[in-house]
Amino acid sequence: MVTGAAAVFCVLMAGLIVFQAALIAGAPLGHFAWGGQDRVLPIRKRLGSATSIGLYLIFAVLVLHRAGLADVIPWPGFVAITTWVLAGYFLLGIVLNAASRSRPERWTMAPLCAVLAGLTVLIALS
Repeated sequence: MVTGAAAVFCVLMAGLIVFQAALIAGAPLGHFAWGGQDRVLPIRKRLGSATSIGLYLIFAVLVLHRAGLADVIPWPGFVAITTWVLAGYFLLGIVLNAASRSRPERWTMAPLCAVLAGLTVLIALS
């Protein structure tokens, strides 16, 4: 079950990476991210999207390691703790996205964060 959860988590991270790359490229999808104030993101928010891509890659590696599908981090205690921190990050993401002024962001990103939080908790418990 943990292997499947990690696979779903990574597929969702890949989808978010593609989404953030589209935002960086100027796709008019800004109403789904960053508070939904800009359909096409300004440069500062595009830099935030680039940072998000880096974080999503780190999150995927962390989850793969915790699920036993990768062995790239030499500190198991660090992995165990940061997986719980990651779960907290997604739980906070539920609240922040649900509070967005943007209806599209509320209806897509809050549920996505809920799924990611659930998967991360499942993986952290392993």
